[in-house]
Amino acid sequence: MEKGWRSWLPLMAMVMMFLHVNFIHGEDPYRFYTWNITYGDIYPLGVKQQGILINRQFPGPPIQCVTNDNLIINVFNNLDEPFLISWNGVEQRRNSWQDGVYGTNCPIPPGKNFTYVLQVKDQIGSFYYFPSLAFHKAAGGFGSINIASRSVIPVPFPPPAGELSILIGDWFKQNHSDLKAILDGGHDLPFPDGLLINGRGSNGYTFTVDQGKTYRFRISNVGLTTAVNFRIQGHKMMVVEVEGTHTVQNTYDSLDIHLGQSYSVLLTADQPAQDYYIVVSTRFTSQVLTATSTLRYSNSAGSVTGPPPGGPTIEIDWSFNQARSLRRNLSASGPRPNPQGSYHYGLINTTRTIRLANSAPIINGKQRYAINSVSFIPADTPLKLADHFNIPGVFTLGSIPDSPTGSGAYLQTSVMAADFRAYTEVIFENLEASVQSYHIDGHHFFVVGMGRGEWTPASRLTYNLRDTISRSTVQVYPKSWTALYMPLDNVGMWNIRSQNWARQYLGQQFYLRVYSPVNSWRDENPIPSNALLCGRASS
Repeated sequence: MEKGWRSWLPLMAMVMMFLHVNFIHGEDPYRFYTWNITYGDIYPLGVKQQGILINRQFPGPPIQCVTNDNLIINVFNNLDEPFLISWNGVEQRRNSWQDGVYGTNCPIPPGKNFTYVLQVKDQIGSFYYFPSLAFHKAAGGFGSINIASRSVIPVPFPPPAGELSILIGDWFKQNHSDLKAILDGGHDLPFPDGLLINGRGSNGYTFTVDQGKTYRFRISNVGLTTAVNFRIQGHKMMVVEVEGTHTVQNTYDSLDIHLGQSYSVLLTADQPAQDYYIVVSTRFTSQVLTATSTLRYSNSAGSVTGPPPGGPTIEIDWSFNQARSLRRNLSASGPRPNPQGSYHYGLINTTRTIRLANSAPIINGKQRYAINSVSFIPADTPLKLADHFNIPGVFTLGSIPDSPTGSGAYLQTSVMAADFRAYTEVIFENLEASVQSYHIDGHHFFVVGMGRGEWTPASRLTYNLRDTISRSTVQVYPKSWTALYMPLDNVGMWNIRSQNWARQYLGQQFYLRVYSPVNSWRDENPIPSNALLCGRASS
């Protein structure tokens, strides 16, 4: 306890300084969290497993905050191995120092702590956090992040009677260390054993609502390998927000949620007072896994009846059409008091085109995954630290090409150079027969197009340049492409990765170094005073 208390002293001094400034200038509020990371027994599919708990919880505690809040999260690593937490969708404005992936941060050693100091700057919406090292995500350590709008900013729907966070995803009965050993041995993972809803298997969770009232469900796919479909028996869902973008309020019977994606839907309890199935099932898999929970009216007169409602299984065109139906609400404000549509993304000329093609090569006799023929391997020093301290030999800019080469795959610590304030067209090209999902840290992007077959310059004629959504995670359908427009408005070292965690672990990722020659605090925060140093940076 004494050691833990002393570890807080430098932070407390720093925070007191921040608070003093806040009281004088009325700056944004602070929220404080202390998280103890431990192993613990969990039984999500009825089999005892070693889970990763946060404050003895699985999933971890939710973060409830408001636009521009500062989050002070002191993480104590009580595991027997290094640990890091990353914040899926939180942009870390000017602050890749807090991103929590190995390319930017040294791991928290066993028995030590690290305090993340981050701000949800100019953001609203539904996101989540997760452990980013090794294969810890397969053991838990994840939780929801809900960023509410400031009270002075109008929201384009009436205040709901309540908000419910739902974390869904596939799960394996094997411990994360066993799954990691499978991947380290050069093999792919087996098919998942089941699906979880808020950390529990079928019939393990109940959500209670009052008849006649409307609720906001914030839903994230925190799984490892599989896209899912979400639906609620007898009820329609109105999508109102996608990863920080208010959407045109279309109504759906079911919703495809790909790996790493988050959605907000409104549900009105307008049916007879009883219990109803909440159903999650796998998409684009030959074997279909299903899990259920219960939506219970508080005045319920009976339990669920009939079979759980069926959903789509392998239909790709159905999912294509749903994805294209997601549009930006141009009359709604975002985190700032101005219409979201005031940013005319389609009228800005792009200055660079980056084409990224995934593949599944065998390298040195082992299964690997790659982007543009490069399968990423971690360096001995976090790339951000190597860049900051000018340590040679850790990485090379341009070590991944801008376009597919068609050549044989190889291992490399791949880093792509990019200029601050450039406006870039990014095309993800998927030549494989499985659906892909990609995330870009530190940025949002506009999903301007999706199509079958190969992307060509003529594909630009099909782009939506008026009202597409912006987000940070996007799917790429089999034998298809997805195109983005992305403003490079955030200096730092940023991870671009597959959200399929086996693919990410075996190399389907790289880093984008967004660089400003000005070297000004206006563009990027200085290195934190509590930054952990490791590898060649430790000396």
